[in-house]
Amino acid sequence: MKSVVLDGKHLTLEEVWEVARGKALVKISPSVKDQVDRSRKFIEKALRDEKKIYGVTTGFGMLADHLINPAQIEELQRNLIRSHSVGVGPYFDEETTRAIMLLRANVLSMGYSGVRMELIRTLVEMINRGVHPLVPEQGSVGASGDLAPLAHLASVIMGEGEAIFEGKVMPGKKAMERAGIHPITLKAKEGLSLINGTQVMTALGVLSLLKGEHLCKIADIVGACTLDALKGTLTAFDLDIQRVRPFPGSLSVSKNFLKLFQGSKIAESHKFCSKIQDAYSLRCIPQVHGAVRDCLSFVRKILEIEVNSTTDNPIIFPEKEKILNCGNFHGEPVALALDLLAMAISELGGISERRIEKLINPALSGLPASLIKEGGLHSGLMMVQVSAAALASENKVLSHPASVDSIPTSADKEDHVSMGAIAARKAREIVKNVEHILAMELLCATQGLEFLLPLTPGSGVQEAYRVVRERVPPIQTDRRFSEDIKKIHFLIESGELLKRVENRIGKLS
Repeated sequence: MKSVVLDGKHLTLEEVWEVARGKALVKISPSVKDQVDRSRKFIEKALRDEKKIYGVTTGFGMLADHLINPAQIEELQRNLIRSHSVGVGPYFDEETTRAIMLLRANVLSMGYSGVRMELIRTLVEMINRGVHPLVPEQGSVGASGDLAPLAHLASVIMGEGEAIFEGKVMPGKKAMERAGIHPITLKAKEGLSLINGTQVMTALGVLSLLKGEHLCKIADIVGACTLDALKGTLTAFDLDIQRVRPFPGSLSVSKNFLKLFQGSKIAESHKFCSKIQDAYSLRCIPQVHGAVRDCLSFVRKILEIEVNSTTDNPIIFPEKEKILNCGNFHGEPVALALDLLAMAISELGGISERRIEKLINPALSGLPASLIKEGGLHSGLMMVQVSAAALASENKVLSHPASVDSIPTSADKEDHVSMGAIAARKAREIVKNVEHILAMELLCATQGLEFLLPLTPGSGVQEAYRVVRERVPPIQTDRRFSEDIKKIHFLIESGELLKRVENRIGKLS
């Protein structure tokens, strides 16, 4: 199995994905130990010198002015994790939890947090041996980082809380024992270093972004199927049009459509028809799909920085003999980016739902009503558009930005927060909804192509049609279309659809 090596500097988003899905083991770079040890020794020296250090020799938040007896340092860290374990709601799935753990281990590996190597090794062993803490989704306001959910993760590290091991929920201590991992007694600052950070919102953001980038290609494939089924024109995809408004995304989308449409007999059949131009949901695909891509490019840049950033407080600079209090735990950069991600992906679903309407409406499509031969006796795909409309409308609500809200916490000490974890969770739900909307459009588009036979679509569209037909037969009479949607959704989510189409026509942009 592939290994991902942590050094706090070079973790990629794709490596986060591989570890999250159990496709790679995690190792710690030998280069990490020196910096981590220097930082730890600096903390220990500061303790011996009886320096006042936030969260190390003081309380937390509104209690930061309370000094702690040196004999109670370990108790302070233990109490921190217990008191901050206030998360509620459903638990993150194992994939997300693994991503959170990986990002936390990578941040600590940078060597600015003052923890021991033993703590980082324990996190890595938990990932590799499959100990997955039960982490509630709700309870973070995104500053001082994702405190509540990360406290639930930290609970298992010290032998408390709950975890999943080998598919079973059990006490954290038992899960660690069964995996052969010794729980840790947290030393000075280690509890604080485990929970100060944006790793929950960032983990969710990384996984949603990568799925969103995948959906950009899927949306082009599905949109091309619809364009061919509706006898739309490729004029709006001419590269000269995109070059005079040179957004990278729209240029990439147009190149993809030209590739997907190669050899279309359907396109040739109406080359000299009287129609002047298509509706916006077809004609403006380069501009809409392209804008989504450009937004996601920005989000990627933010997340690439964040996964290799120290988000602790205070931060230790042993080489400069400094311990600095700061706000690096604040989730605003990630929160704003993930709100943008949510809005962008929502637009893929919005324009897809409009194309579904074009397909089932005979006044707009030139195809049988609801894409069924015996309309009336059979309702055909009429309700598929209704379901897509429901999801698109839900996405509009979910797209309201979380990052514009702030409720002061901790007696107004933490008087501006990011709500980044909420932004991340909303983005995740929108991605799921859009996967289903695109599956619905593909069901309708492939059915639309049935009525144009024996004319054949473009090579990429034809391959997408074949992939769907291997799982979903043409519609002759009414049936439970939810089953068809589920099968097509699997083709999208698993990557099978994209893989097959790209194998046929080459990589899409």
